This record gives sequence, C-alpha cells and structure tokens, in this order.
Amino acid sequence: MAATPLFESIIMNPNRRTVLSAFVSVAGLAYAGSAWAAYPESAVHMVVPYPAGGATDIIGRLLAQRLSVVFKQPVVVENRPGASGNIGARAVAKGGADGLTLLMGALSSHAAMVTLTGTRAGYDLLKDFTSIQVVGEVPMVFVVHPSFPVENFGQLVAYARANPGKVSYASGGAGAPHRMTMELFRIQAGLEMLHVPYRGSAPAIADLIGGQVNMMADTVPSALPFIEAGTLRALAVTTSRRVATLPEVPTVAEAGGPPWKDFDVSIYYGLLAPTGTPAEALDRLNTEVAKIMRDPEVQKNLQQHGVNVLAPQTLANANERLSQEVARWSKVITDAGIKLEE
Repeated sequence: MAATPLFESIIMNPNRRTVLSAFVSVAGLAYAGSAWAAYPESAVHMVVPYPAGGATDIIGRLLAQRLSVVFKQPVVVENRPGASGNIGARAVAKGGADGLTLLMGALSSHAAMVTLTGTRAGYDLLKDFTSIQVVGEVPMVFVVHPSFPVENFGQLVAYARANPGKVSYASGGAGAPHRMTMELFRIQAGLEMLHVPYRGSAPAIADLIGGQVNMMADTVPSALPFIEAGTLRALAVTTSRRVATLPEVPTVAEAGGPPWKDFDVSIYYGLLAPTGTPAEALDRLNTEVAKIMRDPEVQKNLQQHGVNVLAPQTLANANERLSQEVARWSKVITDAGIKLEE
C-alpha cells in the first residue's frame, strides 16, 4: 500500500514525528480517562473483615446501600471474618487494584494486628492499601465493677499506684482496642496493672460484671446497657470531649494533671482500596463517600449505633490518619512488650 503524502511527510520530518508521538500519547490518556469517567461499570465488592452486626459491618452496609444508588451498580457487602480482621484485609490487598474490591476496615484494630503479626498478616497496611475516607469513630469508656473501691478516675489512678500489680483489667485479646487503650493509659500514668486476656470482648465484659476482674476499657455502645443497668460503673470516657450518650461521665482529661491530660482514644473506621487503584476511581469514591457522610440522616443513623461521623477528608489526609494509627499503636505495642501469644 502506497503511503499518503501526509504520512510520507511525517516519516521524513523528525519534528512531525514528534508531533505524531505527542498526539498518540494524548489520545491514549484521553481514552484512559474516558474509560474511568464511567467508574464503576460493574458491581463493586466491599469486604468487611468481621462478622455481621458490629460497627464495621453497620457502617459498611450503610455506605454500600448509598453508593449503589449513586453508582447505579450493586455494591455488595461480603463478610470475611477471621484472624482479627487479617483474613479479609489480606484478601482485598492481594485481590487486584481495579477499584471494584474495597475494604471496610476498623483502622485501629488493623494497625495493632498488623504490628503484632508482622509478615504473618500477609499484607502491609500502609504499603498495600490507600485510605479513601476515615468515616467514623467509636469512643471508649473506662468501667469498673460496682464493688471496686473507687468512685472516679482520679481515685482509680491513686488506687492503682498504691497497689501495684493488683488491679486487674480484662480485654478481648492482645491486639484488641480494649487492650490497646488500657496499655496506653497504663504507660502514660506509669502504672503496674494485671492484664487478663479473653477471646473476645463478650466474655471479658461478662467476667467484669461477675466480679472476676476489676475493670476494662470497652466501647461506649457495648458498655452502655450495663452502665445504665448499674452493673458497671463508668469512670471516664477516652475522648477529648464528653460523649452524648453518657453526658454525666467526664473525660480522662477532666481528671486533670499530666501525664494523661491529653488522653484521647477512639476506634476509627475507614474505607480502603488496594494500592495501585486508578486515581480516577479513588477520587470518585472519596467524593461520593464524603457526600454520604455529610447527610444528616446518615449521621443520625450511625449515632444511634454509637458511631460519631467524622468530617470528610482529602485522600492525602485520610492516608495521614491511617499512618498515625499505625505509628501510635506500634509504639504502644513496643513500649508495653505485647506479644500475639498472650
């Protein structure tokens, strides 16, 4: 086939070859952009790495329902529990960065478990994931058995200091937020206390109610019914501001004095995607999730489940929050000498 005059001119002229190369590149980028402008063009799978019914699952299902409407594509929630969230997280990390598989995670718990399990986790939270939005937080509360001889948080600190190693606290296991919160407090206050681990928060709080242990840090939604029934006494919430569902319970900071005056702990929940997910998909997810979390109806729904909705962030800010969680709990684990086998 004979070359056209224009094609012959381009072949013979280096400057025109440069123009053609640039044209092809721009055309390719335009095609790629147009392909992702319609994201998503098929169903999206949102993995919740915990059993149904918990805070992570509740947030995930609400987001999935709203995103399905916006995307005009199904957003299907899949519960893949096991290994304290590591099984589901690993599956998403290794499942391909196509924007169609996401992780609804409990960031604080993932940060602790990845630190504790190391390479056994099968993924790196910071290297294998990018954070889309940190959507909510659940505050913790320090609770004691009613027979325990302290009436407020200041008295707890004084009693524990006067009785080193004798105040027992329950937790749901080595990497559980109950343990992490207690260890952070214990380290900051310079206290020696006795850790009693359980396989989950339910048996831990059951033994606390039964008087087998003295205290624990539990999530507000979990502890609230027992506080209201008088079977547990609340000493302080772990956040910098009082909690709406426990307005009479002071914050740790209100107990006053260093080193716990800046104490502020919540369990954070966020939506993550595998690293390498196209920027166009991440941008749209970030934007749409932000719109959903600003909806007063969504905020009211989550608050009824004890979840405080956070102000939407940019992708950069969401990833900074994820890095902060990993750094914070890695330091607590190292300082406290926590091992997974405990």
